[in-house]
Amino acid sequence: MSSPAYLRPYLDAAERHGGKFESLLWANPSAQAARFAALARWCELAGRTVLDAGCGRADLLDYLGHQGIAPAQYIGIEAVRALSDAAEAKDHPNATILRGDFVADPTLLKQDADVIVFSGSLNTLCADDFYQILRLAWGHTRSELAFNFLCSPRLASGKHLTWHGISEVREFAFRLSGDVAIDDSYRNGDCTMVVRKSG
Repeated sequence: MSSPAYLRPYLDAAERHGGKFESLLWANPSAQAARFAALARWCELAGRTVLDAGCGRADLLDYLGHQGIAPAQYIGIEAVRALSDAAEAKDHPNATILRGDFVADPTLLKQDADVIVFSGSLNTLCADDFYQILRLAWGHTRSELAFNFLCSPRLASGKHLTWHGISEVREFAFRLSGDVAIDDSYRNGDCTMVVRKSG
């Protein structure tokens, strides 16, 4: 059975690099950290249950720890075995790694999380899947939906990458809630949005 197109780039990279950083397909660690910083800036993560969909090696949890931000519980979802193995090997306290594909099996998003985060894990999805997964995640998060995405061709030059205009994603987000934070200041061609539920 062939792998879905959105996972193939990660599986190919994992065949070459195993559970190393290169299998995440980030440009470099500083690009990854800039996105994590934007999420932490706009999203309340301390003391909450955080679901990291497409968690890779659970690097977001590493980043939060270095910043002194401690979720009450961290749940990672990862479909690439080498990356989920690497995440589990870190043996973080209060962390659970679920092995699976949240696009093929969106029930994985039903974890009663306060915050659902997508960091880089939407970049290989077509527009239909991108919006469908965000709609489903919005229905499953208790408080906040936080995600970043490529917002111009500048960073989406690879054939496997998809970008979305900020205005279209903003319109979508405001249909979900009137409380939306938008940050595209940290890296040209990337944007973070945090959509919050009232109360």
